[in-house]
Order: sequence, then structure tokens, then C-alpha cells
Amino acid sequence: MEKKQILIVDDDPAILRLLSTNLKARGYEVITATDGEESLEAVQRDFVDLIILDLMMPRVDGVEVCRRIREWSSVPIIILSARGDEKDKVKCLELGADDYLTKPFGIAELIARIKTAFRHRGDPAVAPAQSNFNFDGLEINFAKRRVTVDGHEVTLTPTEYSLLQHLAVNSDKVLTHSMLLQSVWGNEYSSEKEYLRVFVGRLRRKLEPDPKSPKYIQTIPGVGYHLSTVR
Repeated sequence: MEKKQILIVDDDPAILRLLSTNLKARGYEVITATDGEESLEAVQRDFVDLIILDLMMPRVDGVEVCRRIREWSSVPIIILSARGDEKDKVKCLELGADDYLTKPFGIAELIARIKTAFRHRGDPAVAPAQSNFNFDGLEINFAKRRVTVDGHEVTLTPTEYSLLQHLAVNSDKVLTHSMLLQSVWGNEYSSEKEYLRVFVGRLRRKLEPDPKSPKYIQTIPGVGYHLSTVR
């Protein structure tokens, strides 16, 4: 199996050494960047499977890097930052980050989150038993991981697709916040309700004609969400 390549972006040499050493020991290829501008050049120059991105950097900060990358790429992005305020976390998730980990952090937790991000990229061999989901203009080809709305292809990040797939496979069933978080992200995310709120919002902006009045992903107040095919 070809090794996955991870880009680490941080202006702290100690963090770069720590992460590089541990990721290489676990079989990943690693490239590094020490500021936002350098990271953007690296993403355009090299094939990158995942980005670990600090927020507070010279030249171009991590928030702007995340925003620019999401204009053209769905590569998984994990934010690694000393800023643990919930507003910072939500802002980064809304801009397109897949995960947010606060410094100081444990290597084991970071590795688990990297594995979760790669799991969201999916494997056609483990696609759902049904080959397609089709309802009211929304079509999902599970084998190809292709999503269209009224015939127009929609580009989703791996995490967005993973959430939509889970809702579609369980269409017409009410899925609680904790059920979705554990199924899509993992048991350690069961209390991260802001993740779910942000990612549902991202899906609605991409799929719904009117995100404020959704016809696909319905909110069940205080409980969770469901993708209803009943009208």
C-alpha cells in the first residue's frame, strides 16, 4: 500500500520535530511548512493526503490558509492550535476544516483523529449494500461517492460525504446527535455537538435550494436529524 503523505504546518520547530518523528514512525510520509504562504505552495506542488494546520503563523494565518484551500481542494484538514475558544473552533469548521485539536495534545489522540479523517475518505469496497440513493433531485452513487442535485455534481469533503451517506443509508430514521457523532466521527466525539451543527449547515449550503428551509436534511429539535423521503 502506498504511504499517505501528511503536510504539517507550524512555525514552532519543536512541534514540527515531534509530529514528524511520530508520524514517520507510524508509516506516514511527512512534509513540513513553517508559515501559511509556504503551506499553500506545498499543497499546490505536492500530492498531500492530509494537512495538520496551526492557526497562529506568520505571513498567512491558518484561518486564511484553510479558506483558500477549500476554494479548490477537499483534502482533510486538522486544525492544531493553542486557541481553544469554541468560537475559534466553530469558525474553522465552518470554513471547511474537518477537525480541531487544542494544544497541548496527546500523540495518541492526534493519530486517532488522523485515522478518522482517512476513514471518511472511504473505500469503494465497503460502500453501502444499496448502490444509489435518489430522492427529489438528490442522487448519491455510493460506489463512486458521487453526489448530484438536479443533475449537477456537488463537491463534498470526505467528512461531509460521510455524514450525508450515513443519513441517506438510514433515511426516514431519526438519528440522535450522539448516534451521528459516534457513527461518523467516533466514540470520542460523542459530546461534540458543534461539529454536527456545523457540518449539517455545510451540507445544507451545498445541497439545499434554500438552506434556511431544507427539504432534505430535517432537524428534530433537541433530538437530532433525519433525511426524510416522505412528503
